[in-house]
Amino acid sequence: MTIFSRTDSDNPDFQNLVVLLDADLSVRDGEEHAFYAQFNKITAIRNAIVCYVDEKAIGCGAFKKYDDNKAEIKRMFVMPEYRGHGIGLHILTELELWAAEIGYTECILETGKNQPEAIHLYQQKAGYSIIPNYGQYQHIENSICMIKTVL
Repeated sequence: MTIFSRTDSDNPDFQNLVVLLDADLSVRDGEEHAFYAQFNKITAIRNAIVCYVDEKAIGCGAFKKYDDNKAEIKRMFVMPEYRGHGIGLHILTELELWAAEIGYTECILETGKNQPEAIHLYQQKAGYSIIPNYGQYQHIENSICMIKTVL
């Protein structure tokens, strides 16, 4: 049975999945990983989703306030052996619905050029559009920023 559970950053399963995510990103981003890590702290995230398959935590995602209208999608991860089955898209959809429920009209996100699977998910499957890099990512060549209306 697959369950998508709303939680926050205090959830130990969410924390454990983020450790796996950071290990993967450390390899993909190499020397740039330290730059990105400073913007990906999970302390006090109030909106996180953990996906469970047969009671095992296998994927996660979160969002946080960017401004009054935008939620920023963060910490998307699915364990490698569960990829390719739509779990990432389902987590993302749950996050978008939750963001819309609490009044956000758009979701934004940043991903890296070294994450082609994520880029494909966001653009081709979830309908995100590339925008100019925002905030701390403005002058970062490896970053790709995207947006989607979630009304």
